[in-house]
Amino acid sequence: MATTLPVKIEFSLPEGWQPAPPDEVGAPGVAFIALHPESSDKFTANITIAGKIRDEIDLVRLARESFERLSEGATVVVAKQTQGGTPELPALTQTLRIHTTLRGYPVELIQSQVYLLMQDARDPSTHAVIELALTAKQSQLDQVAEDYEEFVKSIRPAGPGAA
Repeated sequence: MATTLPVKIEFSLPEGWQPAPPDEVGAPGVAFIALHPESSDKFTANITIAGKIRDEIDLVRLARESFERLSEGATVVVAKQTQGGTPELPALTQTLRIHTTLRGYPVELIQSQVYLLMQDARDPSTHAVIELALTAKQSQLDQVAEDYEEFVKSIRPAGPGAA
């Protein structure tokens, strides 16, 4: 079942990406998913947004939890992990190589995850971890990686007047 984000955010979706209903495209548990139909190579590259209020705000620990969750159904290797962001918007980026099966065939996916610790613009006492992810096959990365970077840079807390 699709979820909602605990804080309001705004973002710009790069050209060529199409929003889709999470439950209809097999992405339960995310608040938003966009597909890149032009990149389809027996797998459609996608961007997801999920998030929740967490007592635990150690981004490294949250990234490890994601790794462990994905490892339950696939072979996963952490290719890279980097902390960054700003004091106002701490971030952690993690790149995973995921070896799994899709429709009975083996496939290797690359997942670039970005974890943002975000404060709600309307309620500064509320903090949430926003999880962004790009999932694609290696053969699709050249086509979608720049779009994902543009998308991540566009993420911001929604202003007080946002619906």
